[in-house]
Amino acid sequence: MGKGIKSLWVRFWFSAQMAAHGVLANPLRSALTILGVAIGVASIVSLMGIGEGARQAVVRQFESLGTNVIVIKAEDPSVTLEPEQAQELVERVDGLELATPVVKTEKPIRWRRTRGNGELLGVNNQFPEIRDQEVVSGHFFTSFHVEQRAPVAVLGYHIAQGLMGGRSPVGQTIIIDGYTFRITGVLAPKGAGQAEGIDDMIVIPYTTALKLASQKTVEEIWGKAQDPKAADLAVVQLGRIFRRQLGLDQKAPTPVPPSQGGAGMPGEPGMEGGGIIVEEAIPVPGSEERQEEIPGINTGKDLITITNLNQLVEEADKANRVMTLLLGGIAAVSLLVGGLGIMNIMLVAVTERTKEIGVRRAIGAKQGDLLTQFLLEALYLSGIGAIAGVAAGIWGINVFARYGFETAISFQAIQISTLVAMGAGLLFGVYPAISASSVPPVEALRR
Repeated sequence: MGKGIKSLWVRFWFSAQMAAHGVLANPLRSALTILGVAIGVASIVSLMGIGEGARQAVVRQFESLGTNVIVIKAEDPSVTLEPEQAQELVERVDGLELATPVVKTEKPIRWRRTRGNGELLGVNNQFPEIRDQEVVSGHFFTSFHVEQRAPVAVLGYHIAQGLMGGRSPVGQTIIIDGYTFRITGVLAPKGAGQAEGIDDMIVIPYTTALKLASQKTVEEIWGKAQDPKAADLAVVQLGRIFRRQLGLDQKAPTPVPPSQGGAGMPGEPGMEGGGIIVEEAIPVPGSEERQEEIPGINTGKDLITITNLNQLVEEADKANRVMTLLLGGIAAVSLLVGGLGIMNIMLVAVTERTKEIGVRRAIGAKQGDLLTQFLLEALYLSGIGAIAGVAAGIWGINVFARYGFETAISFQAIQISTLVAMGAGLLFGVYPAISASSVPPVEALRR
């Protein structure tokens, strides 16, 4: 048994040496074959790296908005949301733990000699818990500040850095639209483009923001559910609540008559042809917009959207994964071309080395030895090409990153491209290897 294994090992080792000699004997031809495989592998690694980087960036951006967050937004001017509805919804909707009215406006600000316009975000004291937002310095304003319409402000991280040059502005004052506001805290940084640009906003009580904006209603309410399952159920319950409120639910036991007038009632001007849209996620490329039908109403412009941000993250992640796979599939075509190049080179090698094959067969080489030799040659070419391609792909990812692209080294792409390259070498080397091993010794020597 030991002698048999030793004999097989000697045969394999000799075939491996002959395969290496065959590759080195024609350096230019081998180099061109390796280049074809390397280009295919580099294309897959770099393109999938760009796609993966874009996917991670989009997911990070959506996750920065908070987990289990539900956004209720009035899309039509004929529909408004009362600030008091936020607390009412928490009491009526199972699983909805927190909610805040949201006021967005832009007002002139002044800090010592610095002047300009600033984005204001009006919310209540539950904002940090709803949007998973930490305070890095000082503290967030309290419910007392909200009730009293207090002129207090919490600065976004970039604004705080710009005003004080790295020092904490807590306790200082800032002029907003002619009113003096006391700075109570600074929000932790979320990153450029994250969390709807919260780093560049000034957060104030929504009651104060309503006063500055000269309005009594809000366009958005943000809520937070206990967990993802509760968020899904809350979206359904919220849809029913607002259908009843707008008088659009035919099954509602007490529909609101149009004659009552109130904000957002169908009897108001501009409500004809309207509809309420209950969304699980904002539509993203590659995903389908999911809507609930409203019996008896020809939906026109959306009145209210109810968005579950968890679904938004999932849909965005799914869409970007599809895009990444498409990029990888396109790049895989060049790897297929490289595999065909291996087969072409090996067939040429078989034709050129017919005499060598005959001599080996004459001195005792078996068909299996020749099959092993030519398969190893193909694997050498594809293996070296895969290594060079991975290195070139990682270099390409770094180049794209230097030019501002979001990139990430995808180890899955490296594994797949390497396995495909080795598989292509093995697959496309089988036919030439069989052709070489099946040549009769006498005929090979005669050639």
